[in-house]
Amino acid sequence: MARIKIDPITRIEGHLSIEVEVENGVVTDAWSAGNMVRGWEVILKDKDPRDAPYITSRICGVCEGVHSIASAHALDDAFGIDVPEAGRLMRNLFCSGMYMSDHYIHFYVLSALDYLDIMAVASYAGNDPGLLAIKDKITYLATHNDTSPFTPRYEPDEYCLNDPEDVTTLVSHYIKAIELKAKSMNMLSAISGIQPHPNTINVGGCMASPTREQLIEARALWEEQVDFVNNTYIPDVTYVGTGPLLPLATAGIGGGHQNYLCYRMFPDDDVSSSSDRPFGGSDHIFRGGAIIGGALNPAENVDYSRITEAIAHSWYNYPAGTDSLHPSEGVTELNPKKEGAYSFVKAPRYKGNPMEVGPLARGLVNQYPELMNLVAAGAQPGAVARHFCRAIESKTIGEAGLRWLDRLIDIATAGPVIGMKDIPTPKSGQGFGTWDAPRGALGHWVNIEGGRLENYQIVVPSTWNASPRDENGKRGPYEESLIGAPVPDTDNPINLVRIIRSFDPCLACAIHLIDPETNVVKVHKVN
Repeated sequence: MARIKIDPITRIEGHLSIEVEVENGVVTDAWSAGNMVRGWEVILKDKDPRDAPYITSRICGVCEGVHSIASAHALDDAFGIDVPEAGRLMRNLFCSGMYMSDHYIHFYVLSALDYLDIMAVASYAGNDPGLLAIKDKITYLATHNDTSPFTPRYEPDEYCLNDPEDVTTLVSHYIKAIELKAKSMNMLSAISGIQPHPNTINVGGCMASPTREQLIEARALWEEQVDFVNNTYIPDVTYVGTGPLLPLATAGIGGGHQNYLCYRMFPDDDVSSSSDRPFGGSDHIFRGGAIIGGALNPAENVDYSRITEAIAHSWYNYPAGTDSLHPSEGVTELNPKKEGAYSFVKAPRYKGNPMEVGPLARGLVNQYPELMNLVAAGAQPGAVARHFCRAIESKTIGEAGLRWLDRLIDIATAGPVIGMKDIPTPKSGQGFGTWDAPRGALGHWVNIEGGRLENYQIVVPSTWNASPRDENGKRGPYEESLIGAPVPDTDNPINLVRIIRSFDPCLACAIHLIDPETNVVKVHKVN
């Protein structure tokens, strides 16, 4: 038996380590550890409720404001505000525009290098001027021993693409994705005001008031994003997934518990009753649901009262005799010396079950036709399917965004865009807001007393996915997804990072390791 620890997992957001036991070439046990804490819920205590969307936005610079949306939904609920149509449209547009770029950046920049023999670029023999320029650039960097950001990396294996034209083409799309990401930031600035942390989204809607001309300009940029998704991103994911990675897809490598959870998102109508308020409307582009005990089991509606967080193996304390709490009653009390703990991530559970959240959960709950066709053809839910679901939902989101933009342009043509309602802060109130972020189910729970935040609890997607074992010893989704993963060479555990990166982990902002005696920042070569 061999024991492997990868610390940190790179090309993700935050500080995550994975430890596994390998026997006879496969993983037999696994541990996922979040190795840093920032305490946002502690920071929020006693703050003005209206500050919450701005503060929680700073949780992550990658998700670009989904915390603002979930926080605003929670405050809408606590304040009793119904968001006007323009506010709903702008919230949708802000998130949908961010989703497209977040998904394709994850594929090309964060994950694709796990599936490419990047040095095959040096053997490109075609005549395309752009691809020749890429070949010359990477060859030059290789001769000078400076191929960052493409290396260091794990050694290519039998699943890696090594055809020079294929690899060079994908590297060119890597570069194009970065260019389009910059354009997406400009595209969304008319609504968000600033990127990556929006200053326009708050309780009651969206404070932006874009002009018709700004929206028409944004629409042209939006069409460029949709074109890249439909004609480059989806074909690339499909080619890689049904070509060299087909054996991994068929085997369902990285599947896990096969319990899935997602929340409804992108309301396509306005709030019609108080029961719709935490979710922004009654009709959504993506429905929420939970699947337990099998990927093809029917989805049930989410019972939000059955969500809990356990801390048996997390560096936190709960009141004596308490193993788990509903987020509305959550406690954030750190105990970094707790015996038996190994992670700063809590262990969310739904009806006592660890649940995978994210694109695969959305795809199975909503039964994306393209996904279900692949499953019918023999593909299994796992690492490859997660990439495919991101690409497919990017198409749906992008095309819905064009429709929302057209409606907002009509509103701007008739007069000023008013997307905000305002009422005084209540002396007391409770609420919760949910949204399915790119990485999965996101929930904010708020308790207001004396006009201030008495308690604020957040359950983020990577808390669900990266959770450690709970009080019953059930592994979290990352941990379970690694069981059975092939590791034929313990010195090159590439399949481990392929699986973990397929979830698109987002634990926190980067952290530096400093020698406490010399204050020298430690530099480590990692893959």
